[in-house]
Amino acid sequence: MRRRLRAQVELLLTAVMFYTRLPCPAWVGHDAELLNRATVYFPLIGWLVGGAAAGVYWGAAQLWPPAVAVLLSTAAGVLLTGAFHEDGLADVCDGFGGGWTRARILDIMKDSRVGTYGLVGLGLALAAKVTALAGAAAGPGRWGLAVPVLLVVAHPLSRLTALTFVRTLPYAREDLADGKAKPVAQSMPNARLAVAALLGLAPLLALAAWQRQPALLLVLVPLGVLHTVLGRWFRRWLGGYTGDCLGATQQLAEVAVYVFFTARIWQ
Repeated sequence: MRRRLRAQVELLLTAVMFYTRLPCPAWVGHDAELLNRATVYFPLIGWLVGGAAAGVYWGAAQLWPPAVAVLLSTAAGVLLTGAFHEDGLADVCDGFGGGWTRARILDIMKDSRVGTYGLVGLGLALAAKVTALAGAAAGPGRWGLAVPVLLVVAHPLSRLTALTFVRTLPYAREDLADGKAKPVAQSMPNARLAVAALLGLAPLLALAAWQRQPALLLVLVPLGVLHTVLGRWFRRWLGGYTGDCLGATQQLAEVAVYVFFTARIWQ
């Protein structure tokens, strides 16, 4: 039992090491197999990032207007992950914006430089996050979801949405060593995906039960649509997914959650 618990702790810390900038103990390894199995905790990283961003928002809101607090909490999330997923979104925008063949798109996405499409796409995504969350801070809306609640719900859900591509799509690059997603470039077993799904959905399910509002689960509809559209797009142009595709999906899914819950139809 103790050995099994230590193994899970090592997987969790491996996920923390890979997906965030937080320091980890020296005994946590960099083995590719560990990184592959650690993807089960990817949604749990959303708990960590969302919780930290929520804490920064709450503290900043005691000193500054809500819009400033939202901006600071967004910056905290970016710093905590090292802009890992934001970089993926920018690369996908550049790749699909400037490339017209599979090979060219993949080449552009590997380029460390950020182009016009990447700047515009990332700028719009960040603007959508800040604007939607500032709107939530200004008015409670139908469900009365505060900004910290939205952050804690959106981060795990968005990471779960991205993670499903590991199960449903093949890895697009022929050389697994060539790309950010090498550690997660293998299909997930059903049991592992089920655990990840539980971790990703838990904050939303808890919120729906606490507020006795099953309609909150409707947010899964736009996330499902986003998954379907992006999945077909990635398969058509790339034949699968890359690490940048996962990052882009996480960012777009996070935006989708904020936009959904702050829509006027819920006012």
